[in-house]
Amino acid sequence: MRALILVDLQNDFMPFGALPVAAGDEVVPIANALMPRFSLVVATQDWHPADHGSFASSHPGTSPGDVTELGGVEQVLWPDHCVQGMPGASFHSALDVARIDRVIRKGSDPEVDSYSGFFDNDHRTSTGLDALLAQHAVDEVVILGLATDYCVQATVIDAIGLGFGVTVVTDGCRAVDITPGDGDQALAFMRAEGARLTTSNDI
Repeated sequence: MRALILVDLQNDFMPFGALPVAAGDEVVPIANALMPRFSLVVATQDWHPADHGSFASSHPGTSPGDVTELGGVEQVLWPDHCVQGMPGASFHSALDVARIDRVIRKGSDPEVDSYSGFFDNDHRTSTGLDALLAQHAVDEVVILGLATDYCVQATVIDAIGLGFGVTVVTDGCRAVDITPGDGDQALAFMRAEGARLTTSNDI
């Protein structure tokens, strides 16, 4: 069985949000168009406490984009974003949430970030997504969302590592591109690791 995974289609990652991804809102209609084609649709949701360690505001003297260590792994520091219960953590208002079967929240431990929809960044804690997919006998996942070079890439690589067949919907992804070209490099890396890259028209 095949499942659709929508990665972090939340207000704070939209062009108007606290951690804006350029043209991030353009992926929402693509998600809406694809959801009816799947019997299982899962959406991941960044769900940070207000004092999360990935926030530059939690590290006096730092700025967004600086790099530190969190949970024993390298961590880019971000603006405060997707704080639990705040409007920025909500899904984009145009997303057809009625078609989402399950929401997987991640990033709620203040001591470690969680880019992947499957695990925290230290890979010590599972979000439960793997078990959910196993419960539904899913063997292939189709992934789109935000952002290509962080949460999409991490989710794709973990899915491959767990043995799923993985397809990335390239026109349904947008990148942060802290360094120009990061998104393209992420797509190339995902392909090299075994992901299939396609567009929404071919799903």
